[in-house]
This record gives sequence, C-alpha cells and structure tokens, in this order.
Amino acid sequence: MDELFDFNTMSDLMKTAEGVSPIERLLDEFEVHEAKEEKSLEYYRKIMGEMPNAMNRFLLQMIVSDEEKHRAVIHAMVATLKGSLTWTKPLGSLDSERDSAAALQRFLAVTDDFIKLEREGIKEYKNLLKASEDYYHGLFKILLSAMIRDSEKHTELLEFLRERLKEL
Repeated sequence: MDELFDFNTMSDLMKTAEGVSPIERLLDEFEVHEAKEEKSLEYYRKIMGEMPNAMNRFLLQMIVSDEEKHRAVIHAMVATLKGSLTWTKPLGSLDSERDSAAALQRFLAVTDDFIKLEREGIKEYKNLLKASEDYYHGLFKILLSAMIRDSEKHTELLEFLRERLKEL
C-alpha cells in the first residue's frame, strides 16, 4: 500500500492547477511542432519539384534534409516523453537497451579522435571560407558557414557522449 501512496503523491506533485503536468504540456508542444515540421516538409518538397534551376534545387534539398533531421529529432523526443509518461520504451524512443561494455569502450577510445577530426575540419572550413567568401554571390560563404556550425554541433554531441561514456 505504501507504493501506491508514493505513486499518488508523486502524481499529485506533477499536476498543475489545470490538471496537466509540465511534461504533458511539453509533450503537447512537441507534438504540435512535429505536425508543423511534417507540413513544411511537404511544402518544401512540392516547391523543390517545381524548380528547374540546379542551384535552387540543391539548396532546397539541403533544407529538406535538415528538416527531415529536425523531424526525426522531435519524433525521438516525443517518443521518449511518451515513454516516460507511460513507463514504456516506444519505438523511436531515446531510452532503449544498453550497449555492450566492449562497444562502449571501443567508442570511448576513438571519441577524442573524432572530436579532433571535427575541430580540424572547422579550421579547414574557416580557411576555405576566407578564400572563397565572394564566390557565387556569397553562396560558398553560406555553405561553408553552415558546415562549420554542423561540425561545432558534432563536437558538442561527441563531448556529451564522451562524458556520458566516462560515467558508465
């Protein structure tokens, strides 16, 4: 009976005056955003199909690829939040089985190399940026700047993974 009491107490703490917990409200917001991402993807694809110009199609395809990644990220976060609320591990959730200790150790052993590689790539992109920033009306500058931001994001993700792996 104590377990039931503890669960009810915990449940009551998660409720707000409106009867919806902050995590449920967050889940609703993510689901709304996920639906918007899907609609925007449909629209981008439609417009891209109407573009005969190779550069325009290429740039729209870059946007579509990023939007697809964004949708996958939001979907994973939605699945994870739903799993937290229902104490399950839905398909696509970020909460799943553990990797083997051997696999984790192999990845940890090369994580610093990956971080170094990303940082070297950033330096190279910055050099290329300086050398080509005026090419094609500044398009090369935009593309290289985007790759720098991606590599910075990769570095941040790898550093996060490295710290998590060290804790295991």
